[in-house]
Amino acid sequence: MTYALSGALQAAVYDLLQSDPGLTAMIGDAVYDAVPGGSLPETYVLLGQEMAKDASDAEGAGAEHRLTLSVNTSAPGFSTAKGCAAVICDLLHGAQPTLSRGHVVDMAFLKATARRIDGAAGRQIDLQFRARVADA
Repeated sequence: MTYALSGALQAAVYDLLQSDPGLTAMIGDAVYDAVPGGSLPETYVLLGQEMAKDASDAEGAGAEHRLTLSVNTSAPGFSTAKGCAAVICDLLHGAQPTLSRGHVVDMAFLKATARRIDGAAGRQIDLQFRARVADA
């Protein structure tokens, strides 16, 4: 088992999101690892919870990461959030981004949860992906 690729995986996912013209057209550079202080844009993406478990094999150390990305918006209805979520799913499902260490064996969409937040004034969609990484 190794958790050593977690930072490289997060950086690669962040770079994919930040460099995608479709997502950038929707939210600009509003992809965060932590919610910044001050006023927030109407719609933004937050890199969230991660869980990892051993996925080592005879060829070397590896791990399976469950990544959660949240699309948050104060726009009315779910349309804006679902549009962003669709772009993120298209971008990450099946992606094999280059890591600074190791490599992505497979990345797949697992599930999504859409809900109202902030007393029903906002919307949030949590997207969960599975990324299998190897350190070889």
